[in-house]
Amino acid sequence: MTDPLTQYPRPPFETKPQSFPGKTDQMAPEPDHGEESYKGSGKLTGKAALVTGGDSGIGRAVAIAYAREGADVAISYLPDEQKDAEAVGTWIEKAGRRALLLPGDIKDAAYAREIVARTAKEFGRLDILVNNAAFQQPNQGVEDIDDALFEKHFQTNIFGPFYVTKAALAHLKPGASVIFTSSVNSKHPVPTLFAYSATKGALSNMVLGLAQLLAEKGIRVNGVLPGPIWTPFIPAGMSEDAVKTFGSQVPFNRPGQPAELASAYVMLAAEESSYTSGALITVAGGMPIF
Repeated sequence: MTDPLTQYPRPPFETKPQSFPGKTDQMAPEPDHGEESYKGSGKLTGKAALVTGGDSGIGRAVAIAYAREGADVAISYLPDEQKDAEAVGTWIEKAGRRALLLPGDIKDAAYAREIVARTAKEFGRLDILVNNAAFQQPNQGVEDIDDALFEKHFQTNIFGPFYVTKAALAHLKPGASVIFTSSVNSKHPVPTLFAYSATKGALSNMVLGLAQLLAEKGIRVNGVLPGPIWTPFIPAGMSEDAVKTFGSQVPFNRPGQPAELASAYVMLAAEESSYTSGALITVAGGMPIF
């Protein structure tokens, strides 16, 4: 039995700040996405999934886990993240599943529709949609937030998932699952992440609304609320001091690794969770969220 308090590295960390969206191989320690640690058990055999933001962080861990559970996996990602995306594609194929790499920007409604259509065409079906792609940039005062930057948060974190989900409805059948990556910030907003927190509040609300709207179609909708997770978002969106102590604010006194969230996404996608819809599942190392 492994002690979760000591299973993974604890702060202080020496990773240097990066520009958004950040590079996995420039992080120290390098995140665990389940490359060696996640073991599948066939929970998603024969299914097809689309994971946005699947090149790194939580999306990468979900893509690897889904492949090891038996699903074919398409990932969308920003073109600058091609190297990370190709690495994920290799892990998917090593699991014996088909990988589909879809570079582009989720803010573009036409691209959002395209990735759904290409996934459904390539795999012949679409059973699971994970809306995970997001944008984050810290702020000081409200007056310092550029209008275009505020709009970018909503275009990426709210409009993008809406575009993709709307397009996916033409392909999702009864029993399908839609999962959103929200955040503990949706319930505990962080002042220095004002715009980001606002979008995550809206995203959690979207989960609850869609779960009701899509119930008659037999489509389940749920969300995951990650706490502090060790992803490229951290050095790309926080100061050097904040990165150094990242994760020390929760009872586990460390950040979570992307691999530690994968089981939540697998559970929500699996048929065993047929009565779970409208749930917001917190994965935050003991952080109390109400």
